[in-house]
Amino acid sequence: MPALSVVQDGKGATVDKKRDANRRRTRGFARFRSQLRLLYHGHSRNAARFQIAVLAVDFAIIAFFVATPLIRDHPSFIWLDAAVAALLLTDIAARALASNDLGRWLLRLTTVVDLFILVTLLFPGWLGNLGFLRILRLWTLSRSGFMWRPLHKYRLRAWEETGRAVANLLTFLFVVTGFIYTFFAGRGSGIDGYVDALYFTVTSVTTTGYGDITLPGTTGKLTAILVMIIGISLFVRLAQALFRPNKVFYPCPRCGLQKHDHDAVHCKACGHILNIPDEGS
Repeated sequence: MPALSVVQDGKGATVDKKRDANRRRTRGFARFRSQLRLLYHGHSRNAARFQIAVLAVDFAIIAFFVATPLIRDHPSFIWLDAAVAALLLTDIAARALASNDLGRWLLRLTTVVDLFILVTLLFPGWLGNLGFLRILRLWTLSRSGFMWRPLHKYRLRAWEETGRAVANLLTFLFVVTGFIYTFFAGRGSGIDGYVDALYFTVTSVTTTGYGDITLPGTTGKLTAILVMIIGISLFVRLAQALFRPNKVFYPCPRCGLQKHDHDAVHCKACGHILNIPDEGS
């Protein structure tokens, strides 16, 4: 019996050690997620520095996507592609760990687009023709709100709408440019390079239409029509953001309306008296 008791005590101690180790790992993982959440969504000085660094990396990735058609044949391109894939995978994984609801985060359109971009990076041989869609990273970045936090910090939130309009227009221009370059270059359209595709896109969006480059066939004509219609809409949106009177972002306590005139005293939606802070400038 004493020997059996010693064996049982030894097994119990082993089980307790395993439980303690699992608890420590669980607590450590929870602390790690909490730290990531504070870095991605916090407002401290360290969080601000981290967010600026992440934005810088994101802009570098977007610049790589824009330049991809020009450097695709360079010997070092495959290594750059792999490095960008690693960076994007790390960022997506960190954002997933920083989310409060992983399932809801995965169902967001911006997350789906980012995952698709990651797949095109991981399998360039299979999805090389869809590489032009990687520039949608700029759209997902602008939709996340992460990009505009510095504007809020320096009380420049009124420029957020203009920034979103610019981001949407640039995303559209480069996506269309990549599409045209991928599917119409060298097919009697006069498009011999990426710059020609960008030139055609800009002239179509602005409805200038010099006529020196035209897309062949019915598919080309339909593509040009869509480019003009959507492009004009985005230009109008940008013009509205630039030239219409600026609004103050101040949620109404009663109805929640967020945009008001600078000198508004009452909410235009519900008539509630507002107390909009004024810096005296």
